[in-house]
Amino acid sequence: MAHDTLNAASPWVQRWSHLIEPGATVLDVACGIGRHLSWFAQRGHPVTGIDRDIALASARFPNAELVCADIENGAWPLTQPGDPGALRQFGLVVVTNYLWRPLWPTILGSVAPGGLLIYETFAAGNETVGRPSRPDFLLQSGELLRVCADLQIVAYENGTLTDPARFVQRIAAIRKVSVKAPQDVIASYPL
Repeated sequence: MAHDTLNAASPWVQRWSHLIEPGATVLDVACGIGRHLSWFAQRGHPVTGIDRDIALASARFPNAELVCADIENGAWPLTQPGDPGALRQFGLVVVTNYLWRPLWPTILGSVAPGGLLIYETFAAGNETVGRPSRPDFLLQSGELLRVCADLQIVAYENGTLTDPARFVQRIAAIRKVSVKAPQDVIASYPL
């Protein structure tokens, strides 16, 4: 894979990023060197990246909120100030090339109502062409669809990509906004 490709935002992320509101906050889970932080910061979005090693991202993005945390073994650090039980929510949560199933509820809960989830990672079959090859790190057939069943699915793909050869699943989905009618309005219309 060419060096520029390693630094460029995923084509899947680029393709669906127009769906987030202008100026919406972005969370990049397992942000690595920050290729998606760069993509969204250049488009005027406040960006937050979380990873167990943020050294490379810190050097590149001094104005980003970067959180160094072991999200697989420790507590999720992005909570509401004063309420550690409430997750901070973002207009977009992006995850690429990362899978840790115990984080599904946290990732989904971090998407604000009306916000977007863009997720892309390796899928079953990848063990035939390279790494990762352990089933723990490969999505099973339709897994993203099942996990995102309560979201509005905008796009979903499950298949192979080239250069390098890999099996992936990817999804773009919007967290639905629930609207509740005031009780006095409901009470004024008998059934």
